[in-house]
Amino acid sequence: MTMQLDSPSAGVVSATETAQRWLSSFADLLRSGSGAEDVLHPDLWWRDLLAFTGDLRSLHGAAQIDALLASAVDQQVRGETLDPASAPAVVPASSGTPTIQLLFRFDTRTGHVRGVARLIFEDGVWRARNVLTALDALAGHEPAIGELRPDGSEPDGDRKEYWSAQRARELDCHDTDPDVLVIGAGHSGLALAARLGVLGVRTVLIDREDRVGDNWRDRYDSLVLHDAVWSNHLPLMPFPSSWPVFTPKDKMGDWLEIYSRAMDLNVWTRSEVVESTFDPGERVWTVVVDRDGTRRTLRPRHVVLATGLSGTEPAVPDLAGAESFAGELLHSSRYRTDPARRGARTVVIGTGNSGHDIAQDLYESGARVTVVQRGPTHVVSGRTLSARGRMRYGENTDTEVADLLDASTARLDPQFTAGLQAGVAALAESDRELLDALADKGFALSDGVDGTGVMMLFLTRNGGYYIDVGAAPLIADGRIGLVSGATIERLDADGLVMSDGTHVPADTIVCATGFRGILDTVRRVLGDTVADVCHPVWDLDDEGELRSVWRRSGHDRFWIHGGNFMLVRNYSKYLALQIKADLAGIALPDVR
Repeated sequence: MTMQLDSPSAGVVSATETAQRWLSSFADLLRSGSGAEDVLHPDLWWRDLLAFTGDLRSLHGAAQIDALLASAVDQQVRGETLDPASAPAVVPASSGTPTIQLLFRFDTRTGHVRGVARLIFEDGVWRARNVLTALDALAGHEPAIGELRPDGSEPDGDRKEYWSAQRARELDCHDTDPDVLVIGAGHSGLALAARLGVLGVRTVLIDREDRVGDNWRDRYDSLVLHDAVWSNHLPLMPFPSSWPVFTPKDKMGDWLEIYSRAMDLNVWTRSEVVESTFDPGERVWTVVVDRDGTRRTLRPRHVVLATGLSGTEPAVPDLAGAESFAGELLHSSRYRTDPARRGARTVVIGTGNSGHDIAQDLYESGARVTVVQRGPTHVVSGRTLSARGRMRYGENTDTEVADLLDASTARLDPQFTAGLQAGVAALAESDRELLDALADKGFALSDGVDGTGVMMLFLTRNGGYYIDVGAAPLIADGRIGLVSGATIERLDADGLVMSDGTHVPADTIVCATGFRGILDTVRRVLGDTVADVCHPVWDLDDEGELRSVWRRSGHDRFWIHGGNFMLVRNYSKYLALQIKADLAGIALPDVR
């Protein structure tokens, strides 16, 4: 089983030969459960997405790895092969030790698995320091895509019903209840419904907006996505190659509507949950939906909340003296572009993405703008970030491969942290002129959690950063004013009084202060009975996995789904597989 080499630089065997030998040994280990010392590095970090644990797990240490290997033996691994989508290659390593990266596939009793391994050479042996195993499809329930796509040339079965009539019947749920009810038809809900649809799962989405995409269209005029196009594709239907790098909000709204139609998704707009109950014996929901004034009772087996991980309930600061303020005071969720604010004295409280975006929108509308910074903020240029991101997500990227690689490193692995820190430092050097100019204005900068920048701020706080798409230079050169280093003591009729005695005059105050969290939305939409048993949501657990998102929520057959476009595209697959397995009576592995 051991692979002895004189030196990895001596060219004794190629990367492909080494990868193939290691993969054969790894598969033997998964079948037998013995011989790990010859295949796995003692400091192994193993990320498993459903394949052997039935959950999203990051494992480290002998006890956890041994439990996973015991589960793997029961899964009867077979058909191991290198993944033709990406050839094994020697990749740079910060430690200076050569690393071979390989992608692989194999089958198990449960389904089809894809994976990634990174091998390092020590004591004449190549062993895996990092492994990802990810369930890609359930055996016998493969998605109806590619060669398995529907024929479409004639009606199915004996009904003799053509496509338009069939779609109308499916949309109305005329014949049967949906298997899954998804609350929220933004990018998260649509991506999941598309994944479920190709698995043959009957799904209905409800959304209170008039049209799919209005959650983007109805926002301030200057809004564009902060992430570049290459990482933002939705499942199964990428953007056209002419799509702009940073997507304008109305264009994104239109694309979501196009996507919902192209993917044959059943979306009920102008619809909201009126009441809901869950029968724990039958494991079935009863949900009363107000659909544009008409009440319908649905009995889905699963309910998914996909209304945004920050929640929909505004976090409005308790500002002393608010009742005496003579101007306009509103939360960012209610902010819309208004030409009537031209020349007005406007103040934006908060310096995250929304705060900066709204300040920029106000400035471009002709208002006189000041931002109030409440705490240090990590700032990085969107173009700088996208240029670095194109090392993985670029013009000619295989998105599925990029998603596997993105998922392949455990977030608590010190090497992952070191890589983030090095990347953030490099980004800061690229943005040095902008960052220095902000600091000179008194803007309090942060490099994130232990120097890890946007990534860990997003995963732990879902905030505390700004990916610059135009506002930062306006602050740096003084076109947008800045108040930082003092707290808001109170409001008076004409503006804000700060703790250092400064008075900030205002006709309009916008609180870009975030939302209370998704569990408050659960409580409002589905009630206390559901919310009270849900686990905490977001932030990292003790393995470095996000809590209660795309995985068991704490309430049977209730799921929480969301994230940015990249995470939603990737992890909607694993949520869809869990739901499909439950509906099909397939027991996923269970490693605690």
